[in-house]
Amino acid sequence: MKYAYTITYVQNVAETVEFYEKAFGFKRKFITPENDYGELITGETTISFASVELGNSNLKSGFKHISKSEKPFGVEMAFTSEDIETDFQQAIEAGATQYESLTEKPWGQKVGYVLDNNGFLIEICSPMEK
Repeated sequence: MKYAYTITYVQNVAETVEFYEKAFGFKRKFITPENDYGELITGETTISFASVELGNSNLKSGFKHISKSEKPFGVEMAFTSEDIETDFQQAIEAGATQYESLTEKPWGQKVGYVLDNNGFLIEICSPMEK
């Protein structure tokens, strides 16, 4: 088995893909003609976005929708950065909301948290030392 995708259900797929391009520098892989599903080129594991409507059609039992007015879900995507101060600020300038400022952990890694344009939690961190 191989971990292939993380899919988040969002109100506007195209807007979310554009946000991730500007905030984190990822490149668009594609968006469906219906604008209900899109993917980014992010390395081995793909980050994908699907419309809430598509999620409702896939998940007959429903799902909890993200809300920017509530605390984020207890799940995060983490992006490593070789220039964390610059990349953290770029994300905020592109519309991310700072959730926790950059801090250095006892093991030497720098970590900060932002919320994306939908309210999903993103960790931006320096790579772990080997």
